Amino acid sequence: METLDQILGIAENAVTTTQPTTPAIPRPQTTDEDEDDFKYSRENLYHIIERGQDALEGVLKVAQETDHPRAYEVAGQLLKTNADNAEKLVNLQTTKKKVREESGPKNVTNALFVGSTTELQKLIKGK
Repeated sequence: METLDQILGIAENAVTTTQPTTPAIPRPQTTDEDEDDFKYSRENLYHIIERGQDALEGVLKVAQETDHPRAYEVAGQLLKTNADNAEKLVNLQTTKKKVREESGPKNVTNALFVGSTTELQKLIKGK
């Protein structure tokens, strides 16, 4: 009866070669500079929104006193600009959360070992 090596046409003492593994490149963590940029952007947006509210109040007073259509048009544009700035503030928070999630640790669920069973046994026994 033939052995499995003879049936498959494999030499009895097959030589296995291992390829060197390259180390994983660590993901850069967020720095204090990034945090400062977020804080600065947030403060800037707050300031812009507050100034927009003040300007809107003034334009609405002018529009009510003059009943001029252009004054109401300017008030509407200013209101839209202020709403856009508030949306930018919310988007800044979601961007900050995404950056923190990306820099966090990741779980590896499917690890793959490339090597022979003897190498795997040596690795397991070594631990």
